[in-house]
Amino acid sequence: MLHVLYLVHDLCDPAVGRRVSMLQAGRAHVTLAGFRRRETVPGFGGIAPIDLGMTGDRAFGQRLVAVGKAALSLGAKLKDVARPDIIIARNLEMLALANRARATFGADIPIVYECLDIHRLLLGQGGVARVMRGAERYLGRDAALLLTSSPAFVRDYFEAYGQSRAPMLLLENKMLDLSGVAQAYRPALPPQGDEPWRIGWFGALRCAKSLQLLSAFTRAMRGRFEVVLRGRPAYVEFVDFDGFVGAEPHMRFEGAYRNPDDLPAIYGEVHFSWTIDFFEEGMNSSWLLPNRLYEGCRFGAVPIAMKGTQTARFLTERRLGLLLDEPKAKTLVALLGSITAEDHATLRAAVAAQGSDTWVCGAAECCKLVEQLSQIAGDRHSNAFLEVAA
Repeated sequence: MLHVLYLVHDLCDPAVGRRVSMLQAGRAHVTLAGFRRRETVPGFGGIAPIDLGMTGDRAFGQRLVAVGKAALSLGAKLKDVARPDIIIARNLEMLALANRARATFGADIPIVYECLDIHRLLLGQGGVARVMRGAERYLGRDAALLLTSSPAFVRDYFEAYGQSRAPMLLLENKMLDLSGVAQAYRPALPPQGDEPWRIGWFGALRCAKSLQLLSAFTRAMRGRFEVVLRGRPAYVEFVDFDGFVGAEPHMRFEGAYRNPDDLPAIYGEVHFSWTIDFFEEGMNSSWLLPNRLYEGCRFGAVPIAMKGTQTARFLTERRLGLLLDEPKAKTLVALLGSITAEDHATLRAAVAAQGSDTWVCGAAECCKLVEQLSQIAGDRHSNAFLEVAA
């Protein structure tokens, strides 16, 4: 059985739990270690994670110090861990610890660099960006694989800046469903009478520009549209998120939700999914393929994306969704203001016509991932994984 040491920057990130589940579904044994952003760490399918300490959002200096301290204590933290076959480092800060862990085990263990976001500190031609990119090239110089979630990260960053020579594997942010049974859902019915069309903005809420744009749009539409927000607001990115939304006549924040348990219900009450993010406009936000794209489409919400982004390219290739030309309320009014029930039904039918594997990762894909990792590690059980995936 392939033994994976998985080093993560935030044990509280739901995406970490999904990746652990993928590895376990592929029949890998996972040792999990990482930092956390909250006091309580969620469960991980029987895994007790190795706690490397607490870090904060946007606290880059504090995170550097935490990485330094963790590097000094990593040998003691891993003393009872059997030698892994492969190490996966999620994000740049964990790549530094992956190299330290490999030295601790005293073996030539292959390292996989999992990069799902490109931090703004890495971009541009300033001194800090150059130093950061240099550190990334140095720490990843021996990486056996680069694991990323969007082709734009490869095209516009890793290749454009010459950051990695490692083979690259694209693993999109699809929903994970290991049941093998299509999950039933009821899409929202078209508005009746004075009911509004509803736009759902779910997940990591961090884009102040989107909030302002949707506010101006819903006010201009005088109640014909409503925005429903759910998830975890990044309060450091807003002046007063709760106060702002509370004062809006056509927006409401419904708090956190359970992923994936609540997805059919929350997407089942909205007609459109807001997949736009200006948080790092022209950079990471333009390159990523967000979780909400896959989740919303899986449960029948029509996606709204910004032209010129990788999400827009994804949708255009499949002739899906609606694309906004520019981030202005009047442009959004022109895009959505005259929508009819028939128009929406046509858009939704196009989304529904896509195969489920466009949005969902199943057991076969998990087995394929572990098989690829096994081949990199030279694992003697790799043939067994091929039989499972077949």
